[in-house]
Amino acid sequence: MGTKEIKNRQAYFEYFIEDKFDAGMVLLGTEVKSIREGKVSFNDSFCLFFKDELWLRGMYIAEYGLGTSNNHIAVHDRKLLLTKRELKKIQNKLKDKGYTIIPLRVYFTDKNLAKIEIGLGKGKKVHDKRETIKKKETDREIKRYLK
Repeated sequence: MGTKEIKNRQAYFEYFIEDKFDAGMVLLGTEVKSIREGKVSFNDSFCLFFKDELWLRGMYIAEYGLGTSNNHIAVHDRKLLLTKRELKKIQNKLKDKGYTIIPLRVYFTDKNLAKIEIGLGKGKKVHDKRETIKKKETDREIKRYLK
């Protein structure tokens, strides 16, 4: 079948994630098939509001190998589906300085619906990134000693 979940590991290194939301995505059939094969890249992807709707920009979903002339464009804006209450909550947080919306992972639900988890986060400074690296190294060493 394919992969069940694709994570954006870089997001946790670059940002402090304060809040998470699960959103649906408006996708084409060939995009869903490519996601099932795990051909997704989060490089330079982010979310933005346009006319009170949330859009995902810059996420790369590879063209489907068996797609015909109806194949999708690899990088284009995709609409995210959230409730009005969730959209208002995100918009209010974005008014605070330094917040951004980052895609964290793409996954399939039990009903085989493609969903994306987005996070509301603040960018880390260089010294915060160093602390993250140190924490990962100490966790790795502890696991080594416990084996």
